[in-house]
Amino acid sequence: QVQLVESGGGLVQAGDSLRLSCSPSGRTFSRYPMAWFRQDPGKEREFVAAINTGGYSTYYADSVKGRFTISRDSAQNTVYLQMNSLKPEDTAIYYCAARSSFSDYYTMRNREKYYYWGQGTQVTVSS
Repeated sequence: QVQLVESGGGLVQAGDSLRLSCSPSGRTFSRYPMAWFRQDPGKEREFVAAINTGGYSTYYADSVKGRFTISRDSAQNTVYLQMNSLKPEDTAIYYCAARSSFSDYYTMRNREKYYYWGQGTQVTVSS
């Protein structure tokens, strides 16, 4: 069974940094574009960032642009989300996701276009 596993979440203070990791179990995702989404209770799951298979093309939500960086290590079969200058409004459960092809920004930010999802990791930022 294919599964994506996130790790690296935790409780930090505003201004701190965290790095989230996402690794698949059951298969390699080196040929799949990957993305991070987040969801706060009572809100819709929202797009954070996406990366193509080669790691050279990325998209970011305006709310995280300049603070978050998505990257991937194909040798390690892992996707990362480096989060700097964290704010209380970044508090959410963060999910990684995969789909079969890389596309334009409006497609990549659409959560319904993704086939595989992880269980999520909690990020809490205190003020």
